[in-house]
Amino acid sequence: MGKTLYLECYSGISGDMTVAALLDLGADRSVLDRVLKSLKVSGFETKISRVVKSGIDACDFDVVLDKEHENHDHDMEYLHGHHHEGRECNHAHGTGTAQDHHHHEHRGIKEITYIIEHSAMTENAKKIALRIFEILAEAESKAHNVPVDQVHFHEVGAVDSIVDIVSVAVCLDDLDVTEVIVPVLCEGRGTVRCQHGILPIPVPAVANIVSANHLHLKMTEVEGELVTPTGAAIVAAVKTKDKLPETFEIQKIGIGAGKRQYECPGILRAMIISQSAEIDEEKAQTEEFKNPEIGNNPKAENQETKDTIIKMETNIDDCSGEVLGFVMERLMKAGARDVHYVPVFMKKNRPAWVLNVICKEEDIEALQNIIFEETTTIGIRYSIMERTILPRETRTLPTPWGEVQVKVCTLNGKEQLYPEYESVAQLSREKEIPFTEIYRYIVLANKDKE
Repeated sequence: MGKTLYLECYSGISGDMTVAALLDLGADRSVLDRVLKSLKVSGFETKISRVVKSGIDACDFDVVLDKEHENHDHDMEYLHGHHHEGRECNHAHGTGTAQDHHHHEHRGIKEITYIIEHSAMTENAKKIALRIFEILAEAESKAHNVPVDQVHFHEVGAVDSIVDIVSVAVCLDDLDVTEVIVPVLCEGRGTVRCQHGILPIPVPAVANIVSANHLHLKMTEVEGELVTPTGAAIVAAVKTKDKLPETFEIQKIGIGAGKRQYECPGILRAMIISQSAEIDEEKAQTEEFKNPEIGNNPKAENQETKDTIIKMETNIDDCSGEVLGFVMERLMKAGARDVHYVPVFMKKNRPAWVLNVICKEEDIEALQNIIFEETTTIGIRYSIMERTILPRETRTLPTPWGEVQVKVCTLNGKEQLYPEYESVAQLSREKEIPFTEIYRYIVLANKDKE
């Protein structure tokens, strides 16, 4: 059914911290090792160990590079602005000078895409990794004023960054994380010396990512860089919410260690959370009389109920099918009730699509931002629509293969059952039973009870 991940970034976030926290949550190391061995990248090995940071036991994920690929990212004296000959910060654009450690292995987004597409990653993991790299590329493009396809820079091209980002994507996919909550990114202060000189914190790439993706940044008194471009890009790519539920249960905790030594603990805490059944029931009892759509409201007497819904609509004539599919996925995760496309012909007989999004009024801003960010549209139409809805509730029913969730709607005392797609699909995958067989069983078993 998918899990909800909460990332507590009080000590900032980086790629290696995120991988370590996810491994500590239980991501399968053997799956990760298999994927990393399939990468068309050389010059590294990974080490997973336990360390103590500020008295707290944590998992440490280390990408060990050979001398040819070492980027000296963890040289703390250098990061605080004291220049050491030949040690350049990995936020910089490559120049091909003698000090450029990676001049013979510069990679742009095309090379990165090739590496990912030809790896043993699942399609979902590939999508996550590519999105992180795209966000990094866009940030560096803006920082250096060059087209995205011409960006060749250490933060994306360096071997350790490739390994970190791929590992994050693989672990998120393996843990079946579908919702990610990140309320705030805590950043340090001061400067770092990079190949182009001394840069303020947050460095330009981080600032660009935070701005373009509407992330919440909190500046602290810690001297040093807490949020790396990779860390910021990970959050921008996977975050679905920035607010925690009022109350929740913590199912599991993972602690990832950072390499740098600062005044703060230097850890990333990751939690798999969920709302308890008791809280869900209490909330349903308080909300059901205000909105009969929630739960099974006896006072509604099983009659239809009316409410209002928002319809957002825009015409798109120059987006690829891949982009449109990704947009639909993001919109649904962000709270859209329904998303669909209708083929049309626009002016000059150009084939195009009308994007329709059904949502609640409180979700308009978040959804419109996604549409503007991900598509080429420059305008969105809105309309308030009245609708008639039936009281419904979600139930869990047994089958010979396991439990499934179903939606039950009621009209004039008669119930109609609708199996939930994701629940049936998950059971079908786990038990290797055809989807239609499980679906038919649920429907027929319900009819037998009538």
